[in-house]
Amino acid sequence: MLDFFRPKQNQFFELFSRHAALTVEGAQLLEQLLSDLSSPLRLEEQAKQIKTIEGNADRVAHQTLDLLHRSFITPIERGDIHRLVSRIDDILDYIEAASQRLWLYEIREATPESKEMARVLVRSTQTVKQTVDSLNNIKDPSNIRTACIEINRLENECDTLLRLGTARLFKEERDPVMVIKWKEIYENLEDATDRCEDVANVIEGVVIENA
Repeated sequence: MLDFFRPKQNQFFELFSRHAALTVEGAQLLEQLLSDLSSPLRLEEQAKQIKTIEGNADRVAHQTLDLLHRSFITPIERGDIHRLVSRIDDILDYIEAASQRLWLYEIREATPESKEMARVLVRSTQTVKQTVDSLNNIKDPSNIRTACIEINRLENECDTLLRLGTARLFKEERDPVMVIKWKEIYENLEDATDRCEDVANVIEGVVIENA
């Protein structure tokens, strides 16, 4: 009887992995976008690409939740699946929000802090992907714990960059509108890394439940 349900359990892990991979793709494209904001057409095109990735992630999230509703047996607790899907989806929501603001606010030059925050975000999403992929081997949680610690470190690093970048804005930027624009973008970037940490927290809870 259990063998009948196992293919669905494998589908959950595949969907988790696909969802996490899209966050990496979105973060990498955002880093590329911030590397050169001089071309309005390029900026618009890349912002639209990120929006497409975010839409693809939404579809994966809906597939996962639909599978959850149709499944009697799940590989981890049903509530954990719902939280995991929601937190992964949030990462791309904030990535997409940052890219839209860069485009719509007509930002033409990235700050050093924004570039560094994007780099940290890419690393964080890559580590989230690594952590999510390790869920199918939850009985050996050492890699998961190591990755979760790294995600936490990266979140702290991005938080520091947010404070430094915001402080420099208030000190050096003479245009108050530009201060507001960059403050929003910084917060979107930092919120994305926060959601990476939320994913790590959900997975750490799963590890404890299955220890």
